[in-house]
Amino acid sequence: MSKLLDLMRKLGSDAALNSEYEKDPQAVIRRFGLSAEEGAALLAKDYEAIKRLTGLKDGQYTINHTVRAYDQ
Repeated sequence: MSKLLDLMRKLGSDAALNSEYEKDPQAVIRRFGLSAEEGAALLAKDYEAIKRLTGLKDGQYTINHTVRAYDQ
């Protein structure tokens, strides 16, 4: 998995990391070891570059959740 995709997934599931990213995105990007190109794409919210760098396609989400309902 790419470092960019890993960071994106963690930002979506880790509130503390997301808060840290909001305060200092560059520090989080450095800590996760993103390349300059990956960091720039994330900061610019450049969807086309993010897709190219991560291998994601249109309509594909970075996090898959399964919701289950259990009748008792």
